[in-house]
Amino acid sequence: MTASHSDSLVVLFGATAGAYGAKLGSDERELILLVWQVVDLHSKKVGTLHKSLVKADNLDLSDQCREVSGLTPEGLGKAEPLDRVLQQFSQLVSSDLKVLGRSSYTLCSDGQLLIRQVLHPETSKKNFLLSDCFYTFYDLRKEFHTCYPSSASVKDQTIKTMAEYLGLATDEAEEDFGVWQVKTMVAIIFSMLSEDHVFTEPETVKYKYETGPCSKSETVDSETVIRARGLPWQSSDQDIARFFKGLNIAKGGVALCLNSQGRRNGEALVRFVNSEQRDLALERHKHHMGSRYIEVYKATGEEFLKIAGGTSNEVAQFLSKENQVIIRMRGLPFTATQEDVLGFLGPECPVTGGKEGLLFVKYPDGRPTGDAFVLFSCEEYAQNALKKHKEILGKRYIELFRSTAAEVQQVLNRYMSTPLIPTLPTPIIPVIPPPYTIATGSIRDCVRLRGLPYTAGIDDILEFMGDATGDIKPHGVHMVLNQQGRPSGDAFIQMKSADKAFMVAQKCHKKMMKDRYVEVFQCSGEEMNFVLMGGTLNRSGLSPPPCKLPCLSPPAYAAFQTAAVIPAEAAALYQPQALLPTTRTPQASAAAPPAVTYYPAQAAQLYMNYTAYYPSPPVSPTTVGYIAAPPGAVAAAASATHTPILPQPGALVRMQGLPYNTGMKEILSFFQGYQDLLHDASARS
Repeated sequence: MTASHSDSLVVLFGATAGAYGAKLGSDERELILLVWQVVDLHSKKVGTLHKSLVKADNLDLSDQCREVSGLTPEGLGKAEPLDRVLQQFSQLVSSDLKVLGRSSYTLCSDGQLLIRQVLHPETSKKNFLLSDCFYTFYDLRKEFHTCYPSSASVKDQTIKTMAEYLGLATDEAEEDFGVWQVKTMVAIIFSMLSEDHVFTEPETVKYKYETGPCSKSETVDSETVIRARGLPWQSSDQDIARFFKGLNIAKGGVALCLNSQGRRNGEALVRFVNSEQRDLALERHKHHMGSRYIEVYKATGEEFLKIAGGTSNEVAQFLSKENQVIIRMRGLPFTATQEDVLGFLGPECPVTGGKEGLLFVKYPDGRPTGDAFVLFSCEEYAQNALKKHKEILGKRYIELFRSTAAEVQQVLNRYMSTPLIPTLPTPIIPVIPPPYTIATGSIRDCVRLRGLPYTAGIDDILEFMGDATGDIKPHGVHMVLNQQGRPSGDAFIQMKSADKAFMVAQKCHKKMMKDRYVEVFQCSGEEMNFVLMGGTLNRSGLSPPPCKLPCLSPPAYAAFQTAAVIPAEAAALYQPQALLPTTRTPQASAAAPPAVTYYPAQAAQLYMNYTAYYPSPPVSPTTVGYIAAPPGAVAAAASATHTPILPQPGALVRMQGLPYNTGMKEILSFFQGYQDLLHDASARS
C-alpha cells in the first residue's frame, strides 16, 4: 500500500540486458535484475535486502551488461519471468512492512529511468498491469539536490557521486552488483534524514492518457513537443500514449497528422507536461510499436498548434465532454441525417448525448463532406461501433476509425479554411539550399527500382540498399506514384556518382524485398525525368510518355527550369488548387509584382503528383522552413533571369468534376481540336 506521506521507503534498483547508467532503457532491452530494501523513515530501521534475477525473453546480454553485472545467460535462464518477480516483490515488501510495524510505503529509485523507461514500457508491451506503487516514486537524485543544493546538478548525479559528496565508501567491488547500489542509497537516505530532510513531493506517472481540446490561443512550450514518425496508419491516440507509457503526456497532447487527402500520414505530434518528459521521450527513438520502429524527433509548439489547435465554437462544444472515446465515420452519403447515423450505429453502441454527440464535417458553404465524428462514453460502446466498419448505410459502405480531439480540430480546420475561390498563396522563398534539385543530363548516376511491394516505404528502400544508403544524395529518394496518388511500385534513387549507381544496380538487381524481387536498373537523370512524365524505361530502351503524342504536348514553361524541388513536408502546405493564378483586373496586373512560385525542376514540371519526395539520410525529417517573401525580395526575384514565374493570362485552366480514375492521356484527348490554343499559350510563355 502507498500513501502521499508514507512512513516507509522501498529503495529500488534494477538493470537490463543492455545499456547501463544514463542510457538505461534507451535500447528496449528487458529487465534482468531487481534489488530492493525497505527503510523505516521514523525508526531508521531497514528490512531484509532482496535480490531477484529476472528471466528475459531474450537472454543475449550486451558486453557492457556482462562486464558491469557479472551475470550470465545460464544463470538468468533459471530465473522467474518478470510478472512472477513483481508478484514476489509485492509479497516480500508487505511482509517486511509488517515486521517493521508499518503499513504504507513509496518507492525510491536512482533517477527516473528504471520506473519510466524500463518497468512501464516493458509491462505494457507484455500486457500485464503494474501495481499502484509503481505510479508514485521518489527520485533520489532530485531529493538529494534539494537537501544539498551545493551538490552537482540532478542530471550529473549518480549513486557514486552522491556517496562521494557525503564521504561514504564507494568501492563497488566489495558487494554484488545491485547490492552495493541499494546499500549505498540507503546510507544516503539516512544522511539526508539526519539533515531533517522530509520526503513530501513524489514523482507521479499518469495512469492513462486524458483527451481534450486545444485552442490556437494556447501557448505551447517547444521544449515539450516531439514528432513521432512511422506510425501504423490505424494507430490511435491511445496507441501512441501506450508507446510512451511511463511518460506524462499533456491533456489532449496527441495530435495525429493528416495528409492533403485528410488521411493519416503515419506521423503524430505529442506534447508532454514538461521538458524532462520530452527528453525521455526522445530516448525512445526507433523503439517499436508492434513490428514497426518509430522515429522520434524534436518539434515545436507552433507545429503542434497548427495541427491540434482550433477556433471553432462548435468543435469546442463537441469536445467539451471529457474522457469520451471519439470515432470518425468516413464515406457517409451526403444526404445522411443525424437520425440515419444513430440508426446505423444502433442501440448496442449508444452515442453520448444522442444527437449532441454527433459532429458532421462540412465545407464553408454548408455542403457535407461525408465525414462525421461520434462520441462514446466507454470503450465497450466504441468497440461495438468499430465492428460496423464497412457496413452499408444507404448505398455506401461506411469506414469507422478511432480518432482524437486533435484530429477533429485538424479535419474541421482543413475543410472550413478551404476558400470557395482558391487564390495564389503568399510568395515564398525556399530556405533549402539550391543543390537539392532533380538530376538532369546524361550521366548515369541514378538507379531505378521496379517491382517494389505497394506497401514499401522509404525505410524499406533504405534497408534494401544496405551499405549503399550512405552514397545517396541528400533528398535523392523519389517514390513514384500513379495517377491516383497511390504507389506505382517504382522509385528512383540519385546516387553520388555513376560508379556508385553501377555498383548498386549490380548488387541489388533481383534482390528480395519482403515477398517480391525488385529489379534495379542504372539510368541517367534525363531518363529518370522521362519516366516521371509517364514514359517507360527498361533494358530495351525508352518508350515515350503519353504527353509526347504529336500535337498534344502540354506547354513547357522554360521559366521552371532552375527551380528548387518542394519537399513533401512543404508541398503538403499548398493545395493543388492554390497553385492557380488569381483573377486580376488590367489595372491590378499593371501595378502588382509578378507572383513567384517554386516548382519541381525540369521534366517534373506539371507532374508533381506523380512523385513523392523524401529526404534521405542523414537529413532529419523536421519541417523545412519557408518564409514569406517581402515585397522587395519578390521584385528582385522577379527581375532575376533564373526566376520561375507562373504564366498569368491564358496559361492554365482548372477542371472540376473529373472522374477519379482520369489520367493524363484522357485529359489531353479531351482537348482534341484545341491544339493551336495550347501551342499559342506555350509560345506566349
